[in-house]
Amino acid sequence: MKLPKGSELVLASHNPGKVREIAALLTPHDVRVRGAAELGLAEPEETGATFAENAILKARAAADASRLIALSDDSGLSVAALGGAPGIYSARWAGPDKDFAAAMARIERELKGATDRSAKFVCVLALAAPDGTVETFEGEVSGSLVFPPRGKNGFGYDPIFIADGMTQTFGEIDPALKHSISHRAKAFEQFARRLL
Repeated sequence: MKLPKGSELVLASHNPGKVREIAALLTPHDVRVRGAAELGLAEPEETGATFAENAILKARAAADASRLIALSDDSGLSVAALGGAPGIYSARWAGPDKDFAAAMARIERELKGATDRSAKFVCVLALAAPDGTVETFEGEVSGSLVFPPRGKNGFGYDPIFIADGMTQTFGEIDPALKHSISHRAKAFEQFARRLL
């Protein structure tokens, strides 16, 4: 599956921060991104047991509904001392109102007394065509957690995550720098090499 210049794809996400970030990553490749919310697509229930299963489920649903090539991203924060949680439930920890301040506070509470603050962000991209073809691409970035949250950039858990080798959180660094080193950027590198 190739995406020629000028292609249009639907991003199977209702998260405006994720839509902005992915659209920015695709801008140099002259691929137009339309969010699922813009097209009035329903959000499928994420019933998969892994990031890859959920990414494929979302991409297939959006491709089937829109008859366009669909890209989905299933990503989240995996905290070592919490057995990998919140993991695939990262967005659900923020509740129906997407309150990530509450989700970050929950992580801080659950880590009380733990000395291991290591964590990683994981991203799996799935690209699905209306003919049923699907490809996946995975990226990770390792780091550690800090509290209280710091910075107003990014979204989700960015204000508590410091990537290995850095001193500022993803919420503090310039968005262009985050786009170049994040879990999503690493998955996009694979995606771009294969499909663009």
